[in-house]
Amino acid sequence: MAPCPCWIGDDPDAGSCQAFNAYHIVRGDIDGVDIADCDFIRILDIPGNVLVRKSWRQIFVIDVRASDEQVASILSAYTGELGGPLADLARLVKETLGVERAEISYTIGHGAGTLKAGHFVSAAISPYVGADGTVTTLHDSLLSSVPRAPAYIARADRHDVSLEKYGFEWTFHGRSAIHSEYKVTNDV
Repeated sequence: MAPCPCWIGDDPDAGSCQAFNAYHIVRGDIDGVDIADCDFIRILDIPGNVLVRKSWRQIFVIDVRASDEQVASILSAYTGELGGPLADLARLVKETLGVERAEISYTIGHGAGTLKAGHFVSAAISPYVGADGTVTTLHDSLLSSVPRAPAYIARADRHDVSLEKYGFEWTFHGRSAIHSEYKVTNDV
């Protein structure tokens, strides 16, 4: 499997895309609410090209350790209510089907790792490497949530989603995966 065509604005190989974005907030706040160490996942069903506005359907899975105030802050930011780059991303979403809570655990670094969110999500990824063993990275792509940061190109050895009540159930092996870090600031 080659890297995901979405990252360069091409149509998905199979015509649609079932994926997720997992986030670990190291430090920060949203409108004065400390969200350090909060984990959450946006599970996505994208029916065609990733850049088509109002086409994505999504479900949030937020770690049970997050307080109700933290959950509300994360949802307000990542659904675009607070403006900025996250609002630009939110314009792609047609519908948020629900919010679930689960214990989230992960290990990740340089394109390798695992993720588990209760019985909802389970994944393991391995990085692609160059001839010298260096992890392959992508820079300056069309759909980049990580400006000026490398995106580690990887393969999802396993990618399972089980949210039957929303019609989101799939198991994939050998699919494209990307790991990166990003920083959001109010600095101009």
